[in-house]
Amino acid sequence: MPAVTIPPVPHYEAAPATKENLDWADFPIIDLSKAKTPEGRAELAPVVRDAMGTYGFLYVVNHGLTQAQNDRMIDIADVPFTQVPEEEQKQFTSKIKEVGSYRGYKPRQFWTIDNGVKDQIEHYNMHRPIFQQQHPKALQPFLPEIRSFVEHNHYNVLHPILRLLALGLELPEEAFVNLHNFDAQGETYVRFMKYYSRTEDDETKTKNVWMKGHTDIGTISILWSQPVTALQIMSPDGKWRYVKHIPNGLIVNAGDSMEMLSGGLYKATIHRVFQPPADQRGHTRLGLFYFGYTDDNVKLVPFAESPVLQRVGITRKCADEEAPTMGEWRVARTKVYGLSETKKKDNVVEEQVISGLVVRHYN
Repeated sequence: MPAVTIPPVPHYEAAPATKENLDWADFPIIDLSKAKTPEGRAELAPVVRDAMGTYGFLYVVNHGLTQAQNDRMIDIADVPFTQVPEEEQKQFTSKIKEVGSYRGYKPRQFWTIDNGVKDQIEHYNMHRPIFQQQHPKALQPFLPEIRSFVEHNHYNVLHPILRLLALGLELPEEAFVNLHNFDAQGETYVRFMKYYSRTEDDETKTKNVWMKGHTDIGTISILWSQPVTALQIMSPDGKWRYVKHIPNGLIVNAGDSMEMLSGGLYKATIHRVFQPPADQRGHTRLGLFYFGYTDDNVKLVPFAESPVLQRVGITRKCADEEAPTMGEWRVARTKVYGLSETKKKDNVVEEQVISGLVVRHYN
């Protein structure tokens, strides 16, 4: 049988890792290979529960892809930005304001960061089935590989994390998995995202913030760690700390929807993107993401039957009868992020009311 050939792809040269001494966030590293056995899941579940309850963040290693496979996907992730002409890109622009969907390109300078400064972030988003969506010509040879990458994220990373989170609430293992069906109505994305350098004037006007502190919309976000140090989380003591790059590692965080489903036990992490350290400036920051959402028809109410929640109590963002569905929450937040006015609560917090719920941004 002849060997399977894969299409060539231009190589993306990532920045060298920073050598600067930074204030790093400290949260657990999870060996996901242990989640394959009941004994391993029993060992990991309390660690994941405590980390998600304290930070909303985890590092994950041994997720099943090699460094070479990771590098190949990074090269593919650069194709929509370097191999697709600008005029063709415009044909695939996301309908963010119109229908609250990120499918396709989010162009640079679409969001307002602060003091009138627009973002320098470009991303290309693909709904998880991949082949149900039209794509630029240059990306089409890589669609089978992207589909395999999506399936790996969904079944080999997202689902094991969801099982551990369910065990942390003393729920049946499949409680959260059953809400994240691959073929159901919804908008789980794989995202290729590229940050570009900004002018000194823009850096001054935004106090070096490239994306304001925020929480994610969905349940679980998976970021494939990349070398440019720019991601920061707000630690429990209120200080911003950098997230360290782990080669071939993952950064996993909880979003609003998981916080609502878990009755507040798991925290939607406040995180932002900040200007990289001096030895990495001038480099682009290219990332791979998988954003997990429940099926669109899932109502975002707590799992009140959880023995843990019955012991510690439930924190609700709204009354259960007023809770949005995943689809309603996803569309509402997507339509307004970076595009509508926020109200300053103090020198740090800005607020919006979306679907009756308060959404905060942190500057």
